[in-house]
Order: sequence, then structure tokens, then C-alpha cells
Amino acid sequence: MFPILTGIQTIQRDSAISFPLLGDFTINPPSYFTIFGRNIYFYGVLIALGFLLAILYCGKRSREFGIQADDFYDLMLWLIPLSIVGARLYFVLFRLEDYLANPISVLYVHEGGLAIYGGVIAGILVAVFVCRHKKIPLPAMLDLMMFGLLIGQIIGRWGNFMNREAFGAETTIFCRMGLTAPDGTTIYVHPTFLYESLWNLCCFLFLVWFTKTGRRQYDGQVALIYFFWYGLGRAWIEGLRTDSLYIGNTGIRVSQLLSLILAVAAGIALLLQSRKQHDPEKLYVNRVNAQSEKEENEHE
Repeated sequence: MFPILTGIQTIQRDSAISFPLLGDFTINPPSYFTIFGRNIYFYGVLIALGFLLAILYCGKRSREFGIQADDFYDLMLWLIPLSIVGARLYFVLFRLEDYLANPISVLYVHEGGLAIYGGVIAGILVAVFVCRHKKIPLPAMLDLMMFGLLIGQIIGRWGNFMNREAFGAETTIFCRMGLTAPDGTTIYVHPTFLYESLWNLCCFLFLVWFTKTGRRQYDGQVALIYFFWYGLGRAWIEGLRTDSLYIGNTGIRVSQLLSLILAVAAGIALLLQSRKQHDPEKLYVNRVNAQSEKEENEHE
């Protein structure tokens, strides 16, 4: 069980879900399934699926950024487990009192409680060390990683749907989501998990078009666009949610503040870079290709 709003009953994870915009029907998907007596939560399954598709996609496109697929896979071996740890620690630290009362619950990741910013911070730190070791420019690797991050976010948010979590305040908006408790009481809320999934999908499609049409001018440009785009969307969406992490008793939402800072910083960086002349030969992928051609000519 988890609270929705002060003064409103708690809604259980077996609440039925409806979307009035799509018609008069209700669905009640389970949050888990059982194999050999063990509960397997869809939250974890969808996160794992997101990781898998992200790795496959980025591995396929890695050469477009001058990166060997094997180097990217080596990064993923470290990044995946450590980013999950980072996402969990971030969430736990901002709800420390709750977890101190029941420390073992820190391990209950299947019930939800992963903060994307914690995962991103951990992932970037891992990338810094791996790129330094393999002598790969970090901005080039980050450009590639952003596609995987977006795929993971697009799919992973549906784990929140299965858990009936990460939704917003009550609303009458046309795209509202209905949650019907076992006692028949229904409330309509902002489906913020859906907002973020669609927002990220738009970013992903834009960046695919942007890179496939040769518009990327410098290493790190894709990452900056992602941080600007995601920061703007998350700042808005976070303001609608009812399960935000706060800075102490300030009433300031952590993710909303970080998102605004991220969007402003990335926006300024993009603006400054747009005023510069960028030499295509300095792109890491072009340097790698030029070196390969040189080595081939020397062997002929």
C-alpha cells in the first residue's frame, strides 16, 4: 500500500486502472507473476528489458560514434549493476528515516524505489573511469549512452504503471488515469509515468533523426540535448507527482530542482557551442576513421 494524497485513502497495488479517454474499460494487471513458487515482479522485468534493448541498440550504433562495440559492452558490465546501486542509494538517502526503521527493506528493489538521477550520476562516474582506462573521449561515449538511457527510461516507466506508482495529483484532465480501489472508490490522477515515457520517446526519436542525418557537430552534443530536453520535461512532470523526494522539510522537490539546474546548464552550454565553428574532423568517429584509413594505406 502507498499513500496518494493527504486526506485520501491509500490505494493498493491491485487497484484497477482505467483511462476515460480510451473508452469505458478497466484493466487490473498483476504486479508480479510466479515461477516455481517465486514472485517475479514486472517492475524488475521491465527494467531488465530496458537494459537489454538499450545495450543491443547502442552496441549496433557504437561505430557511428567511433566506439568499438566490445568497449561499450565492457562499460555496461560495470555500469548496469553500479547504476542500479546508485539509483537505490539516491532514493534511500532522501527517505533515510523510513529505511532506518527497517534496514532490510533497502534491498526490496522489486517494490520500486529507484531514482533516475542516482543511476545517471553513478553511470557517468563509471563511464569516466572506463573511458580514461580505454582512452576514449568521455563526450563521445556519453553521446552513445544517452540513447541507451532513453530506451531504459521509456520502457522502465511502465514498471511504475504495473506497480501503480509514480503518478500525479488528482485531476480532471482529458488524459487522466483512473485508479479504482477494491472497495470501489475511484480517483483520477495525472499518469505522470506515461508523460515521462512519451516525453523521452520524443527525445529519442529526435536524437535518432538528428544523428542519422549528420547534424551532430561535436562530441557531447547529443548528451547536452538530452540533459536540456529531459531537464525541462522532468521539472514540469515532477511538479505533478505526489511521491517526490524533498530536501529535508523545505518543501523543495529534489528532482525538480536538479532538473531545472540541469536544463539551464545544458541550455547555456548548447547556446555557447552554437556560436562556435566546429571542425568535423575533430569528431571522435571521424578521427578514428581517418586513423584507420591511414593504417590501411600504410599496409598497401
